[in-house]
Amino acid sequence: MPINYPEVQHFSHLEMLAKQVVEGFITGLHKSPFHGFSVEFAEHRLYNTGESTRHIDWRLFARSDKLFVKRYEEETNLRCQLVIDNSSSMHYPDPEKGVKDFQNKISFSIHAAAAIIYMLRQQRDAVGLNVFSDESELSTPAKSSSVHHKYLFNELEKLAARTDEKQKKTTSAAKVLHEIAENIHKRSLVIIFSDMMETSFDKRDELFAALQHLRHNKHEVILFHVVDKKKEEEFQFDNRPYLFIDVETGEEVKVHSSEVKEQYVKSMNAYKQELKTRCAQYRVDFVEADIHEGYRQVLLPYLLKRERMN
Repeated sequence: MPINYPEVQHFSHLEMLAKQVVEGFITGLHKSPFHGFSVEFAEHRLYNTGESTRHIDWRLFARSDKLFVKRYEEETNLRCQLVIDNSSSMHYPDPEKGVKDFQNKISFSIHAAAAIIYMLRQQRDAVGLNVFSDESELSTPAKSSSVHHKYLFNELEKLAARTDEKQKKTTSAAKVLHEIAENIHKRSLVIIFSDMMETSFDKRDELFAALQHLRHNKHEVILFHVVDKKKEEEFQFDNRPYLFIDVETGEEVKVHSSEVKEQYVKSMNAYKQELKTRCAQYRVDFVEADIHEGYRQVLLPYLLKRERMN
């Protein structure tokens, strides 16, 4: 089959990857109970009694005997704000030489966010993007225009090009989430990609307060807890001495893996359980996102949440 060069040039590299991820996901959905879901845009919607008749498609009415309203690009079903944690801990693990399609937590989050943007675009939903570390690095309002979508893909590609950065950047999620709660459109869907690696208990309380703020302002929230499960939760390291370095503070600890594994796993499980409990308390959807398990674990919860919001 010849290459369709105009079509290829229409997509950025990341946009093409997102398209492939979504199309593969939708193919899988058609084999599951979610029959009838389509990422194709419906050009018309049913007319609701009492609304203006100005945009009724009378030609379609003549053919179908049903009233449909023309939907324009400015009209949207959903406003979604994607929030990506770009602190240093999200750049774990370091890229491995010679490993094809290697992903760390930030690159996984970027590709997952791109796939969601692609799905939102197909439904003509509005989407905005926030990227933060110890400060806000990017903040865009939610829009549904094709120009805006191109801009978001371009910004994500810029971020992806910096995934091997070695800068020490701590996490300041609470401040950003408070700002988002106040500034975005009422009753938006906020999707957060973060490992939730706060450096102190005080900051954790601030972070939980920010999640509560989002819900108080009537926003729906999905928190994708992005982790390298084998290393960060199960501590699957060889039985030998290691020098562990905190990528956000630079603090170094030299220990034998077997000496700390039991206590480490216990502490991580306790914190994860606290995360789950707080999210359940605030009615935030907590979703485990292991970087080794593919994108279905992200796309399916998003789709289910979107269906519940309609």
